[in-house]
Amino acid sequence: MDTTLSILVVDDETNILSMVGICMQTLGVDVTLCAKPQEVLHLLQTKHFDIAFVDLKMAPMDGIEVLQEIKRYSPDTTVVIMTAHGSIESAVQAIKLGAYDYLQKPFNFEELKLFTEKVIEYHKLQREVQELREQVETLSHTSDIVTRNRTMLEQLDFASRIADSTLAVLIEGESGTGKELLAHYIHKKSPRADKPFVKVNCAAIPEQLLESELFGHVKGSFTGALKDREGRFEIADGGTIFLDEIGELSPAIQSKLLRVLQSKEFERIGENTTRKVDVRVISATNRNIDEALRENTFREDLFFRLNAIRIKLPPLRERPDDIPLLIHHFINKFAQGRAITLSPEADRALRTYRWPGNVRELENVIERAVVLATDDTITLQHLPEETRNAEESTALSLEEIEKIQIKKVLQVAQDFDEAARMLGIDRKTLLNKRRKYGLL
Repeated sequence: MDTTLSILVVDDETNILSMVGICMQTLGVDVTLCAKPQEVLHLLQTKHFDIAFVDLKMAPMDGIEVLQEIKRYSPDTTVVIMTAHGSIESAVQAIKLGAYDYLQKPFNFEELKLFTEKVIEYHKLQREVQELREQVETLSHTSDIVTRNRTMLEQLDFASRIADSTLAVLIEGESGTGKELLAHYIHKKSPRADKPFVKVNCAAIPEQLLESELFGHVKGSFTGALKDREGRFEIADGGTIFLDEIGELSPAIQSKLLRVLQSKEFERIGENTTRKVDVRVISATNRNIDEALRENTFREDLFFRLNAIRIKLPPLRERPDDIPLLIHHFINKFAQGRAITLSPEADRALRTYRWPGNVRELENVIERAVVLATDDTITLQHLPEETRNAEESTALSLEEIEKIQIKKVLQVAQDFDEAARMLGIDRKTLLNKRRKYGLL
């Protein structure tokens, strides 16, 4: 146990006080025993206590009065009320006044030890939550990207240093790692910050419409072109255009994009007028772009234009230090002023889970949990099945683990192609496994 923890025990029955003290010492904590409740105020003024065990029935001060003194002078102290069976109602009142829990007398040594370990775990979690809230508050004022991970901080520092340039940036990373957030971060740090930041998801727009979306068209140039329309490049003039899922571009669109990058000019569909544009291009992909180059599905000359600066974002499973920080960031985001807490079991499950959908998946899980936590405490039952099972996954068969993983990826991926890429298998294999596991 953490030897820095300090526990106060207040009970006017010396035999119970002695037994509790011995038990606390076996846990390796610093314990202070107090047989006179009227001396608690003096102790609080001379020493900080992380946890306090307080008997309910004492004289001349009872446990409720001692609890109120502790909460007045040391509000962060976790207080447990010790009570006999006939005083349960008073113990419940104490919880309403700020006690964490109550311990019913009589108890044996082993019961007390297990109960104290649970209280220590709760207190440590609450202490960490407070530290995380302070970090989240600080980070929220400096960046949209919440991280304390060394690799991510190095990438943010690099992004800040290259923001002033006009060089094209290619951001690589799995789906949900924050590629769009990083693109926006670079734009806000650049001299173009007061100009448009225009986003285009190249995988979400049908190929026959993407050219019009990017470069615009004139009235009558094709069926449905009822009026002239500006493309995203024109709208982004002077600013930044973010091309997400760049690896999904067809060869024809790749060719037209290359021209824009080389000459800063293009034509709308259906007209001969050449238009000039000043746009900083930031692109992103969750595909292995080097593999696409080897397979000749992506133009090498376009890649070199897009790849003037290359940034790779690590998946969330490689950023375990960020998981608790992000959990509390998203709790704050969705709580809408509610004081949402996290049970130790839910906290362990969230930290153990592998997060194939990365930060986006974590955000969705926390949003769902906050909605379901009507009593303002997120427990295991508020988490999706695969997240709840995270701690137990080592006891599952390989097939069971694979089924859970495929099911989760199918839920977060935009389509089967993206799901196959996230799983590292081809589309046909994914469809076969989907049928095998009944994931219809």
